[in-house]
Amino acid sequence: MIIALVQIPLDGPKRPHHDVIDQSLNSTKIFHKVKGLRRKYYLNSEAGGGGVYEFDSRENAESWFNDCWADWMEGRFGVRPTLTLFDNPVVLDNEAGEVRVDGTPVPPPWQDD
Repeated sequence: MIIALVQIPLDGPKRPHHDVIDQSLNSTKIFHKVKGLRRKYYLNSEAGGGGVYEFDSRENAESWFNDCWADWMEGRFGVRPTLTLFDNPVVLDNEAGEVRVDGTPVPPPWQDD
């Protein structure tokens, strides 16, 4: 699994909560069609906005974040975003009470205690 962190530096105060919700909901029209995208978390802070993306593979992440992507984002937000791709081999899911390694559930280490 691949995690992508996109940061969009914006000047000024933190965007109003309702504006972020409206813009984010509208953009789901685009992102629900992205091949291999499992989840997208929309971010908002005093430093700007962005997103955390969970992709099923590096190939699909790199396909989405292609050479034209930064230009498209700059056209939308007026600033160039930064992108960092991370391998994500281990996931702790406290809601499900499980640990996954490369997508496969494993016995949680705390059960050994």
